[in-house]
Amino acid sequence: MSFTYKGQQIPIMHPVHSISVNKKHVLIKHAHGASNVTFASSSDFKSFLCWLSEN
Repeated sequence: MSFTYKGQQIPIMHPVHSISVNKKHVLIKHAHGASNVTFASSSDFKSFLCWLSEN
């Protein structure tokens, strides 16, 4: 599965091993490596976390 943010695809493969959060920066370690993303606003960040928890 992947999440699209500002035209960029963020790949995330299950299982997710860990999620590290620092303000608006997220590092997700998953089955195929890691994905980094820095969000411009806290609302974008929160919507991503909601999407991640639903999937």
